[in-house]
Amino acid sequence: MIATVARTPRILVVDDEPSILETVAGVLRDEGFEIDTATTAQSAMSTAVASRPDMIVLDVMLPDFDGIEIARRLRADGRTVAILFLTARDSVEDRVVGLRIGGDDYMTKPFSLDELVERVRAILRRTQAAVADPDVIQAGDLMLDATTHEVWRNRTAVHLTATEFHLLHYFARNPRLVLSKSQILAAVWPDDVDVDENVVETFVSYLRRKLDRLGPPVLHTVRLVGYSFRPVFD
Repeated sequence: MIATVARTPRILVVDDEPSILETVAGVLRDEGFEIDTATTAQSAMSTAVASRPDMIVLDVMLPDFDGIEIARRLRADGRTVAILFLTARDSVEDRVVGLRIGGDDYMTKPFSLDELVERVRAILRRTQAAVADPDVIQAGDLMLDATTHEVWRNRTAVHLTATEFHLLHYFARNPRLVLSKSQILAAVWPDDVDVDENVVETFVSYLRRKLDRLGPPVLHTVRLVGYSFRPVFD
């Protein structure tokens, strides 16, 4: 269920090119978002901690250290803020690194402002839908708190990106059911028209990497059908 969010989402825009920073910040501000800006990695980190944005639109190439390192540090600190990389780096390897390190989406420059706004809205719809669910889900040795985006397995915290959390939350609400990629795609990425079913396989692999180190597998592939979440009980 997607609930109405009372407060205005806050977005941190990080870019060292003044023209891009002003354009992106201005467009998002005109769309009704609260906006903070930063031109260096250090100021981005400080602002992210102080203002606790709902999302960061993040350039990769910055003058002090890069956006990938910002994402790495935020995830290491347990911060699940949504991250949209907006960068001139357009190789497949760059995209994979950006998503693997904790990015929720990746756009390359030059870009369409209309598409940027729609991607921002889509990510916020996903992440805020999960946050709006007040339930704490206990599924075997796994516990999810949808109000804080916290996850524990065997009483050990598991740090997930916003999209990873939404995906796991969907699985946990449908235990033991066999869910097709198309079902998962419609539930977790409902507004991303350019996303195909391969993204489901990619994010399932990210979840497995983080969850399987703390216990037996809980996400199982059902050949030619999809995936099933099977909780592990002591």
